[in-house]
Amino acid sequence: MNGNRFGRLFQVTTYGESHGDAMGVTVSGCPAGLELDEDDVQKELDRRKPGQSMITTSRGEPDAVVINSGTQDGYTTGTPIGMVIENKDARSGKYEPYVTAPRPSHGDFTYSAKFGTRNWGGGGRSSARETVNWVAAGAIAQKILAEHGVEVKAHVNQIGDVEAPPVTFEEMLEHAEENDVRCAHPETAERMMEKIEEYQKEGDSIGGSVYFEARGVPRGLGAPRFDSFPARLGQAMLAVPATTGFEYGLGREAREWTGKDRNEDWEFGEDGDPTPVGNKHGGLQGGITTGQPIYGEVSFHAPTSIPKEQKTVDWETGEEKDIQVVGRHDPVLPPRAVPVVEAMLNLTVVDFMLLSGRINPDRMDDEPGEYDTDYHPSSPRDE
Repeated sequence: MNGNRFGRLFQVTTYGESHGDAMGVTVSGCPAGLELDEDDVQKELDRRKPGQSMITTSRGEPDAVVINSGTQDGYTTGTPIGMVIENKDARSGKYEPYVTAPRPSHGDFTYSAKFGTRNWGGGGRSSARETVNWVAAGAIAQKILAEHGVEVKAHVNQIGDVEAPPVTFEEMLEHAEENDVRCAHPETAERMMEKIEEYQKEGDSIGGSVYFEARGVPRGLGAPRFDSFPARLGQAMLAVPATTGFEYGLGREAREWTGKDRNEDWEFGEDGDPTPVGNKHGGLQGGITTGQPIYGEVSFHAPTSIPKEQKTVDWETGEEKDIQVVGRHDPVLPPRAVPVVEAMLNLTVVDFMLLSGRINPDRMDDEPGEYDTDYHPSSPRDE
């Protein structure tokens, strides 16, 4: 099974199944000299972990991360960073009825058809549990970008037919983490909560979307065609489980705009450089960053694990069955997807910055050849 690695220079390779012993990720390409400890990663994992509220799964995973390579005395060494998150609350028994009777709209049948077998507990490798690895890796990317003035934030902008009005980047920073829905518009967050609870009581689920934005991304990142910034970012976002759409700038609304209205004139900015008037392109022109904020949206379908009665077939017995997918499942995905979307944006930006030479791939201090550094370990003989 391939497809378990993301990134060119900042490479993230993951492993693990939903109900296996552990989830794990190796990050290769992180420069040496970055201050990093488990708390830096844990605070991001805590935003994604289950059991945070009544609108998330009750699976009781602490998601405690252990960094077991790639650091020395609180700094990265430039070697691969290995991280492990143990699974502590897996209960596979509830999945036994679906071993040969695939759940509707899950990956059960397609995985079995591809490989002739599968890890069926909790959905195995197809489970969104896998994103715990992405958030762990994204926390490292976030720390690197913070030292280069790049900041990323996302919030839930729609649940079902309840849509939040546009909010500023500052409002996202201030309000997105204040409510269980992670919507930066408090009044809309209350209506979203009511909508989620309504479907939850009916034994059903509902979809939604996450708006994201990145500030401080330098111009000139990305290459034409297959390595364009939006092409790689689209790959990152569409890899998130349950994603059905990715857009940036005007997105799908662009189909309604004329060329004259969408085009942005050029003017000289405060620094004397050419600057687009407006940002309908979402910080991207010709597949390359303009230096303006990058923004867009990721859409998610409703969670497919629902207790409402559905139909399936058992290929082992030849029976048609009425089933109810009971267990611990999210009634809505965007609230927990916010840190995942942020992680994938951080990973994409840091990889492009390394590829373009904006970040020294060897060391954070950008002083090649210097060996007597503040972060080099001292000789034990001198202590």
